[in-house]
Amino acid sequence: MLAAEIGYYKPSSIKEAVELFDKLQQENRKPMYYSGGTEIITLGRLNLIEPKSIIDIKGIPECMSIQETTDVFVTGSAISLTVLEDRNPFPLFTSVSSEIADRTARNKITVGGNICGMIFYREAVLPFLLAESQFAIASKNGVRVEPIQSIFNKEIQLKEGEFLVQILTDTSTLSLPFIAVKKRQQWETGYPLITAATLKINGELRFAFSGLCPFPFRSLEMEKELNNQGISYENRIENALHHIPGPVLNDVEGSNDYRLFVLKNTLMDFLRWMEGK
Repeated sequence: MLAAEIGYYKPSSIKEAVELFDKLQQENRKPMYYSGGTEIITLGRLNLIEPKSIIDIKGIPECMSIQETTDVFVTGSAISLTVLEDRNPFPLFTSVSSEIADRTARNKITVGGNICGMIFYREAVLPFLLAESQFAIASKNGVRVEPIQSIFNKEIQLKEGEFLVQILTDTSTLSLPFIAVKKRQQWETGYPLITAATLKINGELRFAFSGLCPFPFRSLEMEKELNNQGISYENRIENALHHIPGPVLNDVEGSNDYRLFVLKNTLMDFLRWMEGK
């Protein structure tokens, strides 16, 4: 359970936030960055985290920005899922995001909070993996921008005291053809068996998944097999399955065999729809 007395801080700049984290860390105040707070409350109640101080990044203008230029679409990490859905500048994101929890929860869940969270689904990252976005990361040395491929591997690779400020996405990818589906074994809300998304760019399909393995991912090896138009859909899918980058989940949401069955059917649908056959 969360401690009764937790220090709450709301810095107004990136510099203030990282300096505050460092100060609280030295004082053994166990700081955590906070944007939506849904996961902190959930995991705190389960005694999985024990923060003594919370640094709310919603007071930092860069974290709350949504901007689009001719070249780049900027998403602040503290923007809630529903704000981005309602504006809908990135329809693929909207399609994926609108299936996360229910709208009341998504009003609180933030883009960065979902991507950086401990709950392994992290579905909000899938569109940005497909678009090959860039992450702006804050640290004591300032803000650096890195390709998503180098900073997100199963989970975001942040050093202590760092936090995600913004996500930068090439505007040319925002309106490309896509499909995103969330497959559940039952009910209309809740955790997925599989969330899958595909984006067509330069004639080829990119694929990203959540719920299949204990982490979200995009696999270039799977994509190579799935884009091999010289063989049948069935063979393309069977070959791609050999490149799943981790164990297939076997839990209360569904067995690993059932997940693979759902995956095969989903990939078949994707290939037929996106290749028009």
